[in-house]
Amino acid sequence: MNMSPPFYQWRGTTLTLNVYVQPRASRNEVIGPHNGALKIRITAPPIEGKANRHLIQFLATLFGVSKSGVALLKGNGSRVKRFEVTGPKTLPPGISSPETS
Repeated sequence: MNMSPPFYQWRGTTLTLNVYVQPRASRNEVIGPHNGALKIRITAPPIEGKANRHLIQFLATLFGVSKSGVALLKGNGSRVKRFEVTGPKTLPPGISSPETS
C-alpha cells in the first residue's frame, strides 16, 4: 500500500499541503519534510502579511498555477500553515500525483 507523506493529501485534483515556513531566509527554497509539514524558506519578513503573500506567490510558481489557485486555509499568523493548491501543473520532488499516491 502506497501512503502519502503526512504533509500533503489529495482530494481529486486539489492538493492540501502543510507548510512550515522560515521567513527572512537568504533565498527562496523548498527544504523538505519537517515534523509533518513541508519546510520552505522565503526571503520575505513576517511583517504585515508580507511573508504570506510571498509564500503564496512562491507556491503558485512551484506548482505552476496562478496566485488565485493557492489558498491559505489555516495559520495566517503562524509558521505552520495549511494551503490548498487547485489543479497543480507541476509537482516538486517528494509529492506524488493523485494517480500514484
